Amino acid sequence: MCGRVTLRRPERVRLPRLDTRMLFATLPRYNIAPTQSLWTVTEANEERSLWALKWGLIPSWSKKPAGFINARAETLETRPSFKESFLRRRCLIPADGFYEWEKLGKAKQPHYFQVKDKEPFFFAGIWDEWQANGSAIKTCAIITTTANTVLATIHDRMPVILRDEELDTWLRSNAKPSELLELLRPFPDSEMEGFPVSTEVNGADADHPGLVEELPDGELVRNGMLF
Repeated sequence: MCGRVTLRRPERVRLPRLDTRMLFATLPRYNIAPTQSLWTVTEANEERSLWALKWGLIPSWSKKPAGFINARAETLETRPSFKESFLRRRCLIPADGFYEWEKLGKAKQPHYFQVKDKEPFFFAGIWDEWQANGSAIKTCAIITTTANTVLATIHDRMPVILRDEELDTWLRSNAKPSELLELLRPFPDSEMEGFPVSTEVNGADADHPGLVEELPDGELVRNGMLF
């Protein structure tokens, strides 16, 4: 699962054939939560566009505006909620880190994960447009896969982080499903790092640089207490 992400350096997002100037004025985000907006890159007729989509995919045929924040790579081809978007509406979601929670007794300790160079990267995503009562909402979901060893002790799932050479394939409209599924694998352990952070990130309204600072040794949650 991936339920909180960061984009601390939006002005450093780079992608060929994409005008990213609108990101220069975007405020850094340290705790983007579901139902909030995620920057999203789509491609149509070989032209790339940048959008702010609501995080929580609502299938176009859904009767209720209930969204999926994640889509499992293993069910993209078979689950009705994801299948058409996987085949026709893939996207890239820029980020530079994400949070996951470790269960420690009755408490949960948040951890922050990023690539070692701390630069922005792109999650593999899908999007859809839901319409009701004359209004339309464009939404997206982050695709997840099995965890690599950096995350495995914390959670059994992780978001799919695409490598630079894989981005064009993910956006290409005529890519074969078999080509796409090959991209949905865990990111290399050697290129990632993670560490415990403050439980303040649990609140969706918290959004400041201190959220991504590593906790000093010993300050971990234990049954709801800090030691």
